[in-house]
Amino acid sequence: MLRRDLTRAVSIVILAVMAVASPALALDVGQKAPDFVLGAPGGKQVKLADLLGKGPIVLYTFIGAFNGV
Repeated sequence: MLRRDLTRAVSIVILAVMAVASPALALDVGQKAPDFVLGAPGGKQVKLADLLGKGPIVLYTFIGAFNGV
């Protein structure tokens, strides 16, 4: 349950950061994402490299989800 909560929290933070962040260059298929650190509940930080050590990670964006279209 803790892992599910952490995954949910990280997903929400990633979406929030992406909503307010400036546009970035897209990655090519197969290209690794740059390492990043995001805040997590309880004042902790989550690092992409730490999550990759536990297995595959899927980052999904909802393009246009918050633009009112």
